[in-house]
Amino acid sequence: MKIFYYCYGSAHSSVVAACIHLGILPTDRLPSAEEFKRLPHYDKTDSYEIGTPFFMGIDEYGAEIFITGMTGERQLVKKAIYSFLKKCGIDVNDLMMVNALNNVNLKTKIGGFISRRLGLVTIGRPLTIKGIQEKYAGFVTLVENTKREERKRLNKT
Repeated sequence: MKIFYYCYGSAHSSVVAACIHLGILPTDRLPSAEEFKRLPHYDKTDSYEIGTPFFMGIDEYGAEIFITGMTGERQLVKKAIYSFLKKCGIDVNDLMMVNALNNVNLKTKIGGFISRRLGLVTIGRPLTIKGIQEKYAGFVTLVENTKREERKRLNKT
């Protein structure tokens, strides 16, 4: 099974969701700003990398966890991913696409724009972290629901 957490630019919400899924971030407390800063890919993806799937790790059920950015073209990018994997002989029924962008608030969006688009990381990154911290419980719920669906698909309920 392959699980793709996706968002706009694969720099914030998809990274957080994937890291919760893999146990890199906790589910029982709010991570510190330093914990977010240490995450692989957090607030580091450049515009030219949007659409590139980044492998994040393998979960406890053997699923490969990826992140990807889809800008405003979510349906088009999903269709391209499904089509490519199908042509490579990969069973797309073993694929889960999970939208992590629904848990992003205005602080994270503005911070991401300031950091990634304007290059003002020292201003934008702390704002993204504050926004993610405010919505962190939603990310935990998203991952719990994703894992529940994963177990269901694997008949490990």
